[in-house]
Amino acid sequence: MPIIKINGHSIELVRKKIKNIYLRVYPGSGKIKISAPQRMSEVAIYNFAISKSEWLIKQLAKTQSVKRKPHIESKKYISGEKHYFAGTAYELKVFIHSAKPRIILTNKVLELYVRSGSNAAKREKVLNEWYRSQLKRIIPDYISKWENAMKVKVKEFGVKSMKTRWGTCNRTAGRIWLNLQLAKYRPECLEYIVVHEMIHLIERKHNKRFYFLMDKFLPDWKVLKEELNDQMKYN
Repeated sequence: MPIIKINGHSIELVRKKIKNIYLRVYPGSGKIKISAPQRMSEVAIYNFAISKSEWLIKQLAKTQSVKRKPHIESKKYISGEKHYFAGTAYELKVFIHSAKPRIILTNKVLELYVRSGSNAAKREKVLNEWYRSQLKRIIPDYISKWENAMKVKVKEFGVKSMKTRWGTCNRTAGRIWLNLQLAKYRPECLEYIVVHEMIHLIERKHNKRFYFLMDKFLPDWKVLKEELNDQMKYN
């Protein structure tokens, strides 16, 4: 596979049937990849990579402090840990109080308020319920957007923890489920899974028609799939 060298960094070049060019740094491995349209010239790709040098340096610095994948890293839920929301790492600060447990998100800090004596399991539950509430706030907008585009109707959606899937679809019930862990990744990744599952309301199987519809509604879906595949295999 072609490799581009920028300021001593090796960038893997992949050409795809996409409209735009993308530069990705994968947090789990620190791997750098450019996904470019098939007909884009090497000069244009190189110039794009050069223009992103400053951004690339910052992203690589972040990966050096975050070695594990956001959703599988072992956590103790104590102050100083890094926890993710919407693709951004936040420092966890735990506060003990007597009121109802809650989460407050500030600039680069995720404040967790819990009662005295709470263990890691209870703190994880509070954080997961906050993740769930955030997804339930965000997902309806995506569903509404794509219902209009696809001319389909999602009768119900839910959020739950899943070990091997990012989402599922029940065509008979008109219901889709989204993985709770998606709250930790970029909004574009969440939207990709919403689109994927909604297309299953039109086409049950992963066949030519399904992928034709994916290309039609979300032309850059393969880039997002690749990003999530660095975390968990997904069809």
